[in-house]
Amino acid sequence: MTIRRTALLSGLALLAACSHDTTRTEPVVVEKQSQCPIDLDIGQALTLTLPSNPSTGYRWQVQDAAGSVLGALGPEVYRSNDNDGMVGSDGQSTWRFRAKAAGQGRLLLVYQQPWAPQETPAQRLDCVVRVR
Repeated sequence: MTIRRTALLSGLALLAACSHDTTRTEPVVVEKQSQCPIDLDIGQALTLTLPSNPSTGYRWQVQDAAGSVLGALGPEVYRSNDNDGMVGSDGQSTWRFRAKAAGQGRLLLVYQQPWAPQETPAQRLDCVVRVR
């Protein structure tokens, strides 16, 4: 009887160990092109933060938000790096997303003046996003 009970308990312990969820839950933070491609699990958060200075007339524009695999958690948020209230100082633009479906998408942002879309962007972030 004890051998049978020991075997049963060992089997249950093995099943419990195998069923451990390895889904990553910590948010992924991306601040530059070299951090691409991005690999996420469904439900995992992505924070994208890029340098920005709207006083120059340039803005980051999302051209492709990887909508098939990512859901936006709100609009762009701009935060100035300046602590003394100087007008025209640089800052950071931040977007937050959550992986919503398995697959692959493209996150494409361009940094340009909105009134001159025919001009070559000053910067761009073109990143493959893979969700599993």
